[in-house]
Amino acid sequence: MALNKNKDLKMFYSISEVAQMFKVTETLLRFWEKEFPNIKPQKAGRGIRQYTKADIEQVRLVYHLVKERGMTLQGARDMIKRDKGGGINRNVEVIERLKAIRTELQTIGKDLNGLV
Repeated sequence: MALNKNKDLKMFYSISEVAQMFKVTETLLRFWEKEFPNIKPQKAGRGIRQYTKADIEQVRLVYHLVKERGMTLQGARDMIKRDKGGGINRNVEVIERLKAIRTELQTIGKDLNGLV
């Protein structure tokens, strides 16, 4: 779920791009906007949502708490509200980095197995 290095130059992402990043539906993202005040994408003409990197980090946080940790929406809201120092967000970033490292190591392992 890391941002693509080439896309990191973008200022705004569409709701469909964000949905693809997290493999969720656009409907779920719109629902989370209503349920979590920390997710506030800007709206351009005709109500088109424009997500910034900060918005995507908030979606990543909610995704982690609800989808990966299995928390209820209320539990996730409460945890985000209590987390004034941003510790949860840092933890999610570390988890994402560790997942990327694991994927890279698995790829290297497969490559090495192919040499044997």
